[in-house]
Amino acid sequence: MKTAGTIDLHNASAKAFVLGDEVNTDLHCSSKYLPGKTMEYVASVAFEQLSPGMAKQISTAGGGILVAGENFGINSSREQAAHILQLLNIKGIVAKSFGRQFYRNAINNGLPILECDISQIKNGEEISVDFSRGEIRTSSGVHLQAKALPMEILALIEAGGLIAFLKNNPDWNFAK
Repeated sequence: MKTAGTIDLHNASAKAFVLGDEVNTDLHCSSKYLPGKTMEYVASVAFEQLSPGMAKQISTAGGGILVAGENFGINSSREQAAHILQLLNIKGIVAKSFGRQFYRNAINNGLPILECDISQIKNGEEISVDFSRGEIRTSSGVHLQAKALPMEILALIEAGGLIAFLKNNPDWNFAK
């Protein structure tokens, strides 16, 4: 879905779109509840039940960085949730924690993610995230340190996801 190189893992800057806890992306970013609709349509109404107009706000901003509370993506086994977020031009997600299936789907599809305390990040402020170092800075002067992702995970994300990485590295060589 995503092409390699479209997200700067060292300096992803965008408007923060803050969500709460337990956001189930099966409900908010899936055609499961919109059968027969295109991915583009689902992206245009993503999160509508949670935050009306959010998809339009993200589109108007040219994309953004999602900031969420505990268990973002809980119960989400569909890769489509990551694809919808990429269609929305989400540059990455910073959350207190992730549902494990969504966490792996994000990595497998080249969507950068970090876990950290997000309580100081305000909705609508500009944030800059260095996913490779786990650093988050906000326009209001907040500096947060998350645990950086391992080099191997960063390589998968940088390649555009697991399949793209394996096409270029069938031997799983991360040293290239």
